[in-house]
Amino acid sequence: MTQALTAREYQLDLIEQLRAIEARTRERSAQAAPLFAKRGQLLPRERVARLIDPGTPFLELSTLAGWLQDSPDESVSVPGGGAIVGIAMVSGTRVMLVADDAGIDAGALQPQGIEKFQRAQAIALQNKLPFVHLVESAGANLLKYRVEQFVLGGGNFYGLARLSAAGIPVLAVVHGPSTAGGAYMTGLSDQVIMVRGRGRAFLAGPPLLKAATGEIADDESLGGAHVHATVSGLAEYVAEDDAHAIGMARQVIERWGWQSSQSAWPHASAPTLAAEGLLDFFSADSKRPVDMHGVIKHLVDGSEFLAFQPDYGPASVCVHASIEGQRVGIITNNGPLDPAGSNKITHFIQSCDQIGLPLIWLHNTTGFMVGREAEHAGMIKHGSKQIQALSNARVPQITVLCGASFGAGHYGMCGRAFGPRFVFSWPNARTAVMGPQQAADTMGIVMDDAAQRKGVPVNAEKRDAIKQNIVQTFERQMSAFYTSGLLLDDGVIDPRDTRRVLALTLTLCREADHRQLRPMQYGVSRA
Repeated sequence: MTQALTAREYQLDLIEQLRAIEARTRERSAQAAPLFAKRGQLLPRERVARLIDPGTPFLELSTLAGWLQDSPDESVSVPGGGAIVGIAMVSGTRVMLVADDAGIDAGALQPQGIEKFQRAQAIALQNKLPFVHLVESAGANLLKYRVEQFVLGGGNFYGLARLSAAGIPVLAVVHGPSTAGGAYMTGLSDQVIMVRGRGRAFLAGPPLLKAATGEIADDESLGGAHVHATVSGLAEYVAEDDAHAIGMARQVIERWGWQSSQSAWPHASAPTLAAEGLLDFFSADSKRPVDMHGVIKHLVDGSEFLAFQPDYGPASVCVHASIEGQRVGIITNNGPLDPAGSNKITHFIQSCDQIGLPLIWLHNTTGFMVGREAEHAGMIKHGSKQIQALSNARVPQITVLCGASFGAGHYGMCGRAFGPRFVFSWPNARTAVMGPQQAADTMGIVMDDAAQRKGVPVNAEKRDAIKQNIVQTFERQMSAFYTSGLLLDDGVIDPRDTRRVLALTLTLCREADHRQLRPMQYGVSRA
């Protein structure tokens, strides 16, 4: 009982840290409330709340984007990338929703915000989700200019063009400035709603216009809602204020006729084990083994599953199960990936792909087995077959990093680079090429061997200092909070929310696979 309680306390502490970091972003944005109220505007999160259908879930993504990237000091770092991104239900239609967080630095672009935006576009394209953008951004922050932001930021426009051409509608609601390159966020949208007196779009704002040409103009006459609705033709609809604009957006989305099916799959039943129990598996002691069969029982319908080849390569766990009535194949680990386990996983992937079952990957591995015996048994060959299978499977794949995700095991378990539809992390998850001490010891051996080859004495003090630095570097970068800040997942989730998140994303994947798009050679061209 003591170990279980320790694990629970550990998990609850991590979850509390996660919520505190997320709250910091919300509080920072909310500090702009007096200014927004003075201008007659809604705060960004108020806009989001009004747009979403009441009582429906909002799966917010990448909340830690940029964590410790803007500053290595945890006391001042504000994550989020300057945008609120998530999957929401609007007028009965499931959409990818992006809202510029203009309460923080006037919505100026942030490095991880660009990656976050483009990840949202990729999810929308792959899952056939309409793309809705609530726009209010000051554009690039010239005081923090970085040329790579300018170059890579073009991917935002490319993504909008590709969505429209694929037959996926793009809607922009312009609550404030849409400036410079950001004006194309509006121009590349299929339909545009602009707020009178606040919404603006221009390639060069008044200061840049004066600096570049000497011409003097004010915001409204240069690119206000009235101008774009009556002169340029950029805006289809003009709203009187933020609330009116949100109401108009709901009407536009309703008239698309893309309403999601709400019918549940048959035979869905809750697990017999409460979600709270998921807090009891992973403790602060990363060496304590975890039986992932228990984790699966907390996630699947009726806590029931059918194990696939349970006695062959038993450290690799493959099961058939259902989540909210949706049949799936689940792959996880009770130890390193060995040749037999890799063979089993390859077989399981291919059989699920053959009959159309989505794959759920639950990471808990220190990697592929190493050593003479494993090498002679064909570990490289069998591991390669596993990677071939998962890389080419046609069914949706969703990855959850529950525990360790080390070395090539991260690859063999469908890590981010292998194109799963979604990747989520538990707060305790750890990702690295190897464990910190293992990395340090490896470097120590390399240094000792190099000194021996050169015939010089080992500088033990220098070697130990380097080893200590490696341990510190690995421990800092392997944290789920740190990797999520780099957009290496789609968000850190409370373990207790795992079934809900999987059910929602599985439903999304199912709807996408059944939705017929009408792709065009080009995106919708504005009048």
